[in-house]
Amino acid sequence: MKDNNLNEIQTNEVPISLEQFTKLSDIQQNILSMVYSHNKTDVILNKICSLAETLLPNSVSSIMLKDSDTQLISVRSAPSVPQVGHEALANLKPGPHGGSCGNAVFRNEAQYVVNTFEDSRWNDIRQVAIDFNICSCWSMPIRNTEGKSIGSFALSSFEHRSPTNFHKTLLETAASLISIVLKNQTNERKVQLFSAVVENAAEGIIITDKNNLIVEINKTFEKIYGYSNNELIGQSPKVFSSDQHNKNFFTQMWSQLQVQSHWSGEITNKKKDGSIITQWMSIKVIYDEYDNVQNYISIFTDLTQLINAQKKLEYMLYHDPLTKLFNKAYLEKITKNEEYNSFILLNVDNFSYLNTVYGFENGDELLINISNILRKIGNTHNIFKFNSDEFALLYNEEIDLDKKIQEIQSYFNSNSIEIANTQVNISFSYGAIYDKSNILKNSASALKIAKENGKNRYYIFDLQNDNLNQSNREAFIHATNLIKDAIDKDNVVPFFQGIYDNQKEKVTKYESLVRIIKNEEIISPFYFLDAARLSGFLPQITKIMIDKTLAVMAKCEEEFSINITEDDLTQNYLYKYFIEKINTYKIQAPRITLEILEGVSSSGKKNHIKQLNKLKSLGLKIAIDDFGTEYSNFERILDLDVDIIKIDAKYIKDIHTNKRSYEITKALVFFAKNVNISCTAEFVHNKEVQDVVKELGIDFSQGYYFSEPKRELIN
Repeated sequence: MKDNNLNEIQTNEVPISLEQFTKLSDIQQNILSMVYSHNKTDVILNKICSLAETLLPNSVSSIMLKDSDTQLISVRSAPSVPQVGHEALANLKPGPHGGSCGNAVFRNEAQYVVNTFEDSRWNDIRQVAIDFNICSCWSMPIRNTEGKSIGSFALSSFEHRSPTNFHKTLLETAASLISIVLKNQTNERKVQLFSAVVENAAEGIIITDKNNLIVEINKTFEKIYGYSNNELIGQSPKVFSSDQHNKNFFTQMWSQLQVQSHWSGEITNKKKDGSIITQWMSIKVIYDEYDNVQNYISIFTDLTQLINAQKKLEYMLYHDPLTKLFNKAYLEKITKNEEYNSFILLNVDNFSYLNTVYGFENGDELLINISNILRKIGNTHNIFKFNSDEFALLYNEEIDLDKKIQEIQSYFNSNSIEIANTQVNISFSYGAIYDKSNILKNSASALKIAKENGKNRYYIFDLQNDNLNQSNREAFIHATNLIKDAIDKDNVVPFFQGIYDNQKEKVTKYESLVRIIKNEEIISPFYFLDAARLSGFLPQITKIMIDKTLAVMAKCEEEFSINITEDDLTQNYLYKYFIEKINTYKIQAPRITLEILEGVSSSGKKNHIKQLNKLKSLGLKIAIDDFGTEYSNFERILDLDVDIIKIDAKYIKDIHTNKRSYEITKALVFFAKNVNISCTAEFVHNKEVQDVVKELGIDFSQGYYFSEPKRELIN
């Protein structure tokens, strides 16, 4: 259950933030300003590339255009790409294997290639990716007024990565701007197109003169504010003032405009009918050829719906839906500054029993009554509701925790709560702490101690004594709970890494590698296998991996390797289990290889050897994993009739530069060849390593150079 390469590509589709929206708006304003100021086309295109690169570190951008006669594409602008790169990308034919840009032009749709070294869309120009270390490339078609592709705008990264919503929108914005720029290669057409963009923009736009008097508004602005063009020409934007911003607001705005030539921020204005509107306003200063202020361009985007949605989401994010108290997320937010706080965690005694007796509806009513009481007697605004039956009180100062808990105990000892026409006496178990960090975790530990002492008890966390071994204990508990939850919810899944046949020069088999999927997150075995071993879950995980791997094998023809452990052999279930699953999925046994660690083979336990020989009698193959790490007994390997040895990654990863690794590997290969055992090199991560592996005559290669672990098979 181990993996040679743990750096897997993750995707994270996060909505565009207000800050990112502002950056896109700034780019749009910057480029439109350059168009309006009659800058040369190549200067503007280079500027688009440069601005885009600032929003994706470790990348370069490029604009490729199609020759109308030859229909081939070449670089028009790529200021960060050396001339040799321009030449390598000259006269490319658009097509399904012509790279990200070739596909974008050919298909007239966006192309997001995460791994150019393997993606079939880069088959025709793979060497370009290798030569210039282009690991991923996202390309957006540039379209003419008829919607046909005339070129592409691309962001090429020197690392494997997937685009976020923000970067997809950046590509769309840049491609749209490039289309505008290309339609304005003469000054006359630039002016005409700029006017068209302003007039038809989805945002409200105002253009004022050097004295900040309105000279033009677009139709969208007229529609939003209710004014006609004639009513506003010559007026000051002060006509929209809502009187909700003080003098300092506008002083800072004009100061930034003078220094930086642009400003953006949230502003509340008044429409013609007197109603109030909240918008995001971006202002850009336009200068003439003598660097004198010529105009101001202001773009208004309505934020009313966004602000209302944000407020609603923020309330939902930070409040318990039943009691309306703050929740755990809000506690984490307000305690990030790690200032000292007094904190009391309260757990309702016997709440599950009360829920069962009185019903869930009355149980909810009880929780609401408790929350109202805590508001009255807690003497703090920071009252929280956690989980189903836990409350918390936070004080931004040091208080007498014993006294406060005793006051709460006294109140609930003296007062009952009515639910379902019955008076109910309530008590709590309490965990408390005064500290500046880990207050929830440590108060939970204190609460556990209090519960162990009985009901209606409290315990105040002792920073000196109670922190001992807390970190390791909590990590183990977390990992164990993660595993149990994954098994219960069927979230233990196999990922498959291809094994490359160096004679046939293709992937012919796969190793099945365990992963846990939780909330769309892929969790590596690095984080849970040790806990699985200590808590006895390994055999359950192995059974799941065998079953799910053979289910995949039933749909293809390749061979597969499955990891088994000493724990599996100790439980002595593998022989019967493999017979059952082979018959269920109708798999030919020789297609299955069992990988065992070198330590298992070299320890030579009689029962283990007997089991492995029985498994081989079914036709299964045996592979020794991480061979060379423990200097195993070579004679024992011969006794086991091992089929494959997998040379440990620590020798392969630097074999092209480390003479010691080279010589050890060479000796291991020599031994394997002499006894007719196949060899696999692990951790083949680049071409240099693969060249040495082939030179030594190693039969198979495994690593990210050929294949990353994937949930679905990719041939």
